[in-house]
Amino acid sequence: MVYAVVRIRGSINTKPDIKHTLRLLRLTRVNHCVLVEENNYYKGMLQVVKDYTTWGEINKETLSKLIRTRGRLIGDKELTEEYIKASTPYDSFNALSQAIIENKFKYREIPDVKPLFRLNPPRKGYKSTKKSFRGGGSLGYRGEEINKLLERMI
Repeated sequence: MVYAVVRIRGSINTKPDIKHTLRLLRLTRVNHCVLVEENNYYKGMLQVVKDYTTWGEINKETLSKLIRTRGRLIGDKELTEEYIKASTPYDSFNALSQAIIENKFKYREIPDVKPLFRLNPPRKGYKSTKKSFRGGGSLGYRGEEINKLLERMI
């Protein structure tokens, strides 16, 4: 299983250990998204940054659309299906997405790919950038609802 992690809040008045963890996750700016696998190390890191990010399980369709529209190579070149066929053992975005979700392949293992996605702010905005998702806001774990947020941001 793979989590999509999106940074929601900026870095003003942030504690140094939280800033360091955000840097380790490659979430240096607001509205950046990364894909992390589900393991105890990443779960601990997500708990440290829960007041600055939101995350959940991404599905195959959303991941495929995210890679197709927001995936970039070094030099800000678009990630194309021909490049995926040439540099990975997969022949399409859908096959690559399925392999990433099943933890058979990691997105960052694609040669010359940028390991994060730069997204737009969500249409109709965030609910609240100071409350947790369960408390009526946008922060923290949101499960399958991350797919709806990503659709609004792509």
